[in-house]
Amino acid sequence: MGKPWKIEKRRLIMDSAFRLFSEKGIVPVTVIDIARASGIGKATLFRYFPSKLDLVVAIATWKWEEYISWHYSLLSPQEKARMTGAERLQCFLDSFLDLYRNNSDILRFNYDFNSFLRYEAGTAGQKQPYTKMVDALGVQFHDLYTHGARDGTLNTGISEQAMFSSSFHILLAAVTRYAVGLAYVCEEGGSPESELVMLEEMLLNRFTREK
Repeated sequence: MGKPWKIEKRRLIMDSAFRLFSEKGIVPVTVIDIARASGIGKATLFRYFPSKLDLVVAIATWKWEEYISWHYSLLSPQEKARMTGAERLQCFLDSFLDLYRNNSDILRFNYDFNSFLRYEAGTAGQKQPYTKMVDALGVQFHDLYTHGARDGTLNTGISEQAMFSSSFHILLAAVTRYAVGLAYVCEEGGSPESELVMLEEMLLNRFTREK
């Protein structure tokens, strides 16, 4: 743990940068913009984050870990133990709809993040905090999948990796496109909410089976 004032300054920089990135996109926002919004100099910012890539990865890791931890805490261990694998899967899929409803700033940030991470020059070590977070999410899904395999409520004809990857990517892509306004919604009888719920139901029907 660092000194409290250093932790506070680091958090201030990340808060300011996240707000700018989610509003304007990652690429257009400069380090100078972030320093100015944080009320510090550029040199001070670089003492906390050696590069823009380090800052972006730190923000992505922080925001996703914070959200995943919060959503995971909604159910007690006792409640989880009583749930079927299919019910746990629905809880996992519900988190994406909750992101759209209540945390669209994370989705707007994430819209630019993946392409930025892919094309920005940097070392594997710089990106490691984020990849470790994704790996940890995979561990949680493994517990869900093995539970559903034991109680017979998940379609184990679909591999764990395929189920995790497709459900994660399909729903995350969908809620992100709606959050940034890229998805067309029919004016008569259509809404992002109803279409996302329908997509979740389609995935559940594909991945689960009646006991």
